[in-house]
Amino acid sequence: MLDKLKKIWQVLRKPSVHYSLGFLTLGGFIAGVIFWGGFNTALEATNQEAFCISCHEMENNVYEELKTTIHFTNRSGVRATCPDCHVPHNWTDKIARKMQASKEVWGKVFGTINTREKFEAKRRELAEHEWARLKANDSLECRNCHNFDYMDFTRQSTRAANMHSTSLASGEKTCIDCHKGIAHHLPDMKGVEGF
Repeated sequence: MLDKLKKIWQVLRKPSVHYSLGFLTLGGFIAGVIFWGGFNTALEATNQEAFCISCHEMENNVYEELKTTIHFTNRSGVRATCPDCHVPHNWTDKIARKMQASKEVWGKVFGTINTREKFEAKRRELAEHEWARLKANDSLECRNCHNFDYMDFTRQSTRAANMHSTSLASGEKTCIDCHKGIAHHLPDMKGVEGF
């Protein structure tokens, strides 16, 4: 086995006899463009709502809940899809989130939440992971659409206007601190402060 690896390494290190350096460079560039295009295409395909709800765990649980919220249907017709709230928009954060999401694929393969009962049993743990992620990134995904600079506090309730103009604007809190359960049902919150 070691001999085969040494032979392969020798072939790879050896200068090309039949192809020019220019041809190899151009070929490498074209292969890189094709790889990058394929990678980006796959990345964007996994950033579509249809992909997110393609497994029944998501379609029959959290997606059904989303349909009943203002993020799904509202007076303005603006709709948030799964990736809008669960995948950061800038590239480096998106890649990091996709790497974290590989754990979700593991759960799919091994049936961690493949029934409603299993999902409900893990709902709080899953929600707490998502809340911690949003807390850590200062609710970045929320802020992609909701921006303090454009909020009309006069059109908000007194309580909301007070919270938005003080606590949140000062950086003491972030969106997810007050808006847990905004798009999905809350898990059993027994023992959690404030509930």
